[in-house]
Amino acid sequence: MKVVIYCRTSKTDQNPENQKIELEHYAKAMGYDYKIFEEQESTRKTRPIKNKIFQEALRKKWDLILVWKLDRWARSMQELINDLELLKQNNVQFRTLKENLILDDNPTNKLMINILSSFAQFERDIIRERTLAGLERARQQGKKLGRPRKKINKS
Repeated sequence: MKVVIYCRTSKTDQNPENQKIELEHYAKAMGYDYKIFEEQESTRKTRPIKNKIFQEALRKKWDLILVWKLDRWARSMQELINDLELLKQNNVQFRTLKENLILDDNPTNKLMINILSSFAQFERDIIRERTLAGLERARQQGKKLGRPRKKINKS
């Protein structure tokens, strides 16, 4: 079985090593032929490594995508549902290590995938709401928002 391991962190100062160690240990224990990919500082729109892996899986290069947790693969519930449906249509397996979820026809797995992705979406929405409230408060206090302008030395 050809397996791709995908590790992702949201920022460059975060380290995917914990994900990588556990996923690699699992892959070795299962006797998988695997390759590891890491992605750092990704956004919803820019995850070139994840997109590459996904496209390769749809072209049958990989039999299984192995991730640490659901939220390491998808940034929204809709993205997760769309991705998992395409993988299932193309007979590509998907597994999360920490949640022990497998993409299959088991109703319990389907339910858990939807519940966990709903909670992850809720958490992102709450963070966004708090961030916008903080920015509005700062504006009302007269603070300048955004990056400071670069000072040009005119010597």
